[in-house]
Amino acid sequence: MQSSPRLPQRLRAPEPGWTTRADVVVIGSGIAGLTAALRIHAADRSLKLLVVTKDVLNAGSTQWAQGGIAAALGPEDTPDQHLHDTLVAGAGACDVEAVRALVTEGPDAVRELIALGTRFDHHEGELSLTREGGHHRDRIAHAGGDATGAEIQRALIAAVELAPEIEVIQHALAVDLLLAGDAGVAGVTLHVLGEGQRDGVGAAHCRAVVLASGGFGQVFSQSTNPSVSTGDGLAIAARAGATLRDLEFVQFHPTVMYLGPDSQGQQPLISEAVRGEGAFLVDFGGDRFMQGEHELADLAPRDVVAKAITRRMLEADKPHMWLDARHLGAEFWERRFPTILAVCREHGVDPVTELIPVAPAQHYASGGVATDLDGRSDVAGLYATGEVACSGVHGANRLASNSLLEGLVFSRRIAQVLPQELREWQAPSGDDPRRPGLVDGRLRADLQATMTTKVGVLRTAEGMTQAVEWLQACDTDAGAVPGVDGWETTNLLTLSSALAQAALGREETRGSHWREDFPERDDVTQAGHIDTRLVDGRLGQEFCPAPSTDPTTGAVA
Repeated sequence: MQSSPRLPQRLRAPEPGWTTRADVVVIGSGIAGLTAALRIHAADRSLKLLVVTKDVLNAGSTQWAQGGIAAALGPEDTPDQHLHDTLVAGAGACDVEAVRALVTEGPDAVRELIALGTRFDHHEGELSLTREGGHHRDRIAHAGGDATGAEIQRALIAAVELAPEIEVIQHALAVDLLLAGDAGVAGVTLHVLGEGQRDGVGAAHCRAVVLASGGFGQVFSQSTNPSVSTGDGLAIAARAGATLRDLEFVQFHPTVMYLGPDSQGQQPLISEAVRGEGAFLVDFGGDRFMQGEHELADLAPRDVVAKAITRRMLEADKPHMWLDARHLGAEFWERRFPTILAVCREHGVDPVTELIPVAPAQHYASGGVATDLDGRSDVAGLYATGEVACSGVHGANRLASNSLLEGLVFSRRIAQVLPQELREWQAPSGDDPRRPGLVDGRLRADLQATMTTKVGVLRTAEGMTQAVEWLQACDTDAGAVPGVDGWETTNLLTLSSALAQAALGREETRGSHWREDFPERDDVTQAGHIDTRLVDGRLGQEFCPAPSTDPTTGAVA
């Protein structure tokens, strides 16, 4: 195992000034978190549930999901075909049984979402299904044209509001997990704004925690993720002793609207569904450069398209390429992609008559808290679902529109087992031995710039070594004042350190992990997972070989 200088084992924060109790605390309010809360509530109505969300209920990544949710719902589609496409996109790093659970349970999970009140788009009385990159069938259900996430979020929030046993605390940042004497979960500390007597840091004592807090897109300077995506759930899990898996597999979406060299933070996503409806990529000379790159051309898996765009940008010394969707016409744009149309026009581009400037930007974390098929982590009483988790379904590169489905399916699986295996009430340890620390929040911009340039789409040993050295030099004992900015930046430092070291250790190109110095995939020595643990404040990483797989499908040989 490799080791690094010490990172905080818990965040430096004031002692809790208030307490509350719930059987289960769910951290996060997207499709994964709200589905978990609703399904646990349905399984055992005697349980008290608390949902805590960092902003308001609809502020997470689900709200921004444009393309849709993938499931084998069409008459000519099957779960086996969906499984095949997922394994191919995952580039030999998927857990086949996790993918099988996803694709076989997915159709019923989507139908349950419809029964809950989600209004998906229909055509001539039938569910309207479309296609995105990596899919060989039309299997993407969408709502409001390109507002699928917002519609799913609306339906789930409405259902939660009808369940009084589910308490919600908004504007609550999860600071750290509280551990019992046996190192299992006993609660979580929260920092709450605007909640009357619950202002400031408090403690929610509980018997189990379900992490559904999303990803860590704010590690990078440009991301499609909202500002709340600072990796809090992964960081608190790591500080509690949980294993993080495959953090190096960070997906960069190929078609993010380019807003200029100085644009920072959340960037406008141009959904893959636009290419699914016939848009195509061109370079500055008007050439369709995806032709011949892959059998699916512009609808190739995201890593293939992102690499092709980046290569062409480097060859031409240009900061972006172009997406041509002019031939779709005004009526089609207004009906199918009204949200994207409005965003493009807001930024001075009319896609009905103009090319859209696009470049890859961070989009999704395929790795996360390592879980089994029922969402259990290796910390007693701690479960994880959605983007914060590494369930094994995405492998090295998530297949388009599988993320909403993952949150839906694995949250349902957690709800099937959690009520029966709830731990007895245990008090948090009175004297937490974990070393506290904090970095100055003003480091964030430099951290993001370092990760973007050294551990972004293109990676080399030299660049990543420089990133690791920069991260290791960050002072976590400098006396920074506790607060949201410092807590979030410390979480970003923890995740950046783990990600950079994992990416440095994987000496191959696989899926979304692209090493210029190791341009080929290596199924002999590199097939497997990189597991990261924070032990005594030091990151240790271990390579866990995987079963031999078919190099074409990713299936176990």
